[in-house]
Amino acid sequence: MGYIVHFQVVKSQELIQSPYNARKDAYAERVVRGDILDKNGVVLATTRVGDDGSETREYPYGSMFAHVIGYSDHGKAGLESKMNFELLTSNAFFLSKLKDEFQDQKHRGDSIVSTLDLNLQQAAYHALGDLKGAVVVIEPSTGKILAMVSKPDFDPNALSANWEYLNSSEDSELLNRATQGQYAPGSTFKVVTALEYMRENPAYMDYSYQCSGVIEQGGVSIHCYGGNVHGQVSFADSMAYSCNTSFCNIGLALDAERFKSTAKAVLFDSKLPSDLPYSQSRFQLNASSVDGEKMMTAMGQGQTQVSPYHMALIASAIANGGTLMRPYLVDSITNHSGQEVEKNLPKEYKNLMTPEEASQLKQYMTGVVDYGTASVLSGQSYTAAGKTGTAEYSSDKEKDHSWFIGMTNVDNPELAISVIIESADGAAKAVNVAKQVFDAYY
Repeated sequence: MGYIVHFQVVKSQELIQSPYNARKDAYAERVVRGDILDKNGVVLATTRVGDDGSETREYPYGSMFAHVIGYSDHGKAGLESKMNFELLTSNAFFLSKLKDEFQDQKHRGDSIVSTLDLNLQQAAYHALGDLKGAVVVIEPSTGKILAMVSKPDFDPNALSANWEYLNSSEDSELLNRATQGQYAPGSTFKVVTALEYMRENPAYMDYSYQCSGVIEQGGVSIHCYGGNVHGQVSFADSMAYSCNTSFCNIGLALDAERFKSTAKAVLFDSKLPSDLPYSQSRFQLNASSVDGEKMMTAMGQGQTQVSPYHMALIASAIANGGTLMRPYLVDSITNHSGQEVEKNLPKEYKNLMTPEEASQLKQYMTGVVDYGTASVLSGQSYTAAGKTGTAEYSSDKEKDHSWFIGMTNVDNPELAISVIIESADGAAKAVNVAKQVFDAYY
């Protein structure tokens, strides 16, 4: 009896939505699948009904929204899967439904009004171009996901024709790199290292370090990126210049268990709030870790793994005074006539840090733009703060991914962003992708 109650109350909706539940599409016998719209009502997915009654699911923007909107053939993915029950439910006016019944016609399913912004999605999509990677844009004050792009991509309009290829392709076009990709965070992780150092050292503003361009400890030698020698640096300078040796020095001084606790507080080794399937991030440092592991972890290398989506959540929390709003992709549900059936409202998810800690990190990230590695964002019509990152993925030091996390309108943040470019290898910079998105917004 207890299981039956649990099944009805807790598990029923999950099982209805499951892509493995063959019975759920029985609703399609009486309902034409509803539309998916962007925040302004632009159609992103719709069902065209032919004169012979045949139905074809169409995606007007092709591959641009492929991973976040998903597909509804060969199983389901993205919002097509998450909102399958709602799309096959009709809350049309009862007289309209009665008319359909008399004419033996299907009802029109409800529409999903997403939080996605077509203009920002287009900007992110075109900014990535032919590069592999991902972009996630969130409104920090609400948790609304405004853009989510993953490349390489696929055209959901041609899914059936390309299904065999997509399932065997080495490029993993079907993988949503934004939520399911796992990468070393590189120097973007230094915001977490900085947070832990601030927590362990109340006098962190007095920090000073002489960077000679290289640090050696326990048989491990680590250099600053590009062979730079930064000289005498403060804590703020260390962040602005992304000084590897300084952060390695900081990492050696940290308590590994407390560091692990702070990583847990910002959702490493934890469930993430997400409407879409995701990969859980990992932080491997512990009390038995050797000095080399401590240095590598402090600068975002080592065994730490994270998704672009997770880094967007961290950036969003910093932008929002330490509080992470629950991220969401569905703004409302309307019937076919546009009448609102259900509305999602912003909700707090968790305090990842104190307002004072978030304010200080934001100040350091502003320095990254003002005089550091993200200076391409300075002097714009908008203010910005952020952290660049370069994550080596091979023993060949010229093989790297490029990262950027950040925010705009720093005093009252409007956008939080996370960008990764796979295999950038020094030729492409994630911060430039972020700039194109910001420019398009403003």
